[in-house]
Amino acid sequence: MSKELKIGSFNLLNLQLPERPYYNRSYTYEEFEKKQAWISHQLNSMKADIIGFQEVFSEEALKTVIRSNPYYRDYHIVMSDRKGGSPAVAIASRYPIKDYEVIREFPEQLEVDGLLIPFKEFSRPLLKCQIEYADGQDFHVVVAHLKSKRPMLEDGEDRDDPLAQAKGQARALLLRAAESAAVRTVLMEVLENRDSPVVVIGDLNDTHTSVTTRIISGEAPFRYLPMHKKRKIWDVLLYHAKDIQARNSYTDTYYTHLHNGHHEALDHIMVSQELVRENPNHIGRVTMVRTFNDHLLDETISEERIPNWQSDHAQVVVHIEMR
Repeated sequence: MSKELKIGSFNLLNLQLPERPYYNRSYTYEEFEKKQAWISHQLNSMKADIIGFQEVFSEEALKTVIRSNPYYRDYHIVMSDRKGGSPAVAIASRYPIKDYEVIREFPEQLEVDGLLIPFKEFSRPLLKCQIEYADGQDFHVVVAHLKSKRPMLEDGEDRDDPLAQAKGQARALLLRAAESAAVRTVLMEVLENRDSPVVVIGDLNDTHTSVTTRIISGEAPFRYLPMHKKRKIWDVLLYHAKDIQARNSYTDTYYTHLHNGHHEALDHIMVSQELVRENPNHIGRVTMVRTFNDHLLDETISEERIPNWQSDHAQVVVHIEMR
């Protein structure tokens, strides 16, 4: 008898307790109550069994929101560490979290032509969890929030200077690429020569076809490769939920963020071959992907603004039919 499993991603946009600082700002008690109510409403729409969260400033705030919702009250919750003034990632699971690891440093420093790229740590520590879905069946879930496209400016650089902006964007891209390579290294430990499902959840701050996102997922094998080589690649390949949805539908409405009038898909869920229908040995298959993006606004053509107690990201839920 098959059973449906739903896995979600939710960028909470600066979830913090009232009158506690986040980026030199804070919520009033009234704003926090509105934020809590709005998040709870979105969670009720998602009805997900496992949710990866981004932009969490306070574990207490997250637990307050989750525990106040009857549907999620008994979920298991873990959160990674905050780095400096940045928020963290977290996970809430209906199923027991057997083990988890907060990964702050890259497994190895990225090297190019003998030169070490000067980044050694994630801008927001990674969270890797082992979740017991059923007796003898575990899921490995990684929650990530990579460096944004926002320029990394040096002290004294003018934010309005086009050249300074270009250099700052290049630095941000370099960090995001280094983070992606580090995520891939972490994933290889749970993907290679194993048959437990692996799921990556997160705000990767780039599209599913970008180089940085593809570094994490890996590339599909060339069609003329011998089968034994293809199997090795499939063993460590991740499949984008967005691509699976596109194959199953004649339309593509998958966008999770609006910036300067551009519809972007920055929030992703990827699954290993154990959850892909085309794999003859699959133990589950993605049947549907939903994005909850009705609240997003194109502020270039509207005088409305998204309130600070909502999120400027859509939520994503992947429906998986388990055998």
